[in-house]
Amino acid sequence: MRRKLTKFFNIAVHVLEYLIALMTLAVLVGLIAYEIYRMFTSDGYFDSSATYLHNILTIVVGLEFVRMLINLTPANTLEVLIVAIARQVIVDHSSPVNNVVCVICIAGLFAIRKFLVSKKDLVRELSVDEPHYDEEA
Repeated sequence: MRRKLTKFFNIAVHVLEYLIALMTLAVLVGLIAYEIYRMFTSDGYFDSSATYLHNILTIVVGLEFVRMLINLTPANTLEVLIVAIARQVIVDHSSPVNNVVCVICIAGLFAIRKFLVSKKDLVRELSVDEPHYDEEA
């Protein structure tokens, strides 16, 4: 009985994750459509490049989050973190110290991905994105 209940909860959690991913994707598609609409209807839309970059990079981080929800691997999770921190560096110009700390964090995440994420996870992630990927020895 306990095994069946655990299996049911695991399935329920996966279904909810996919539902959240679908809802997030729908919102992101709406945001992309709204940004395209604003590009052509707002006067001086591109005068403020910070607003444009903020909006577009927020959508990119959202898309990476949806990808992470659908295919939850350590490599995907690290990639979401890398994209989110890179977005922070590009959009927010708070201080040079903050930028250096963010760059060190990104380097640390790349090191974690290189040395701590198994090759099997990396190959599986790449094979989803590139169907004809052959691992070289």
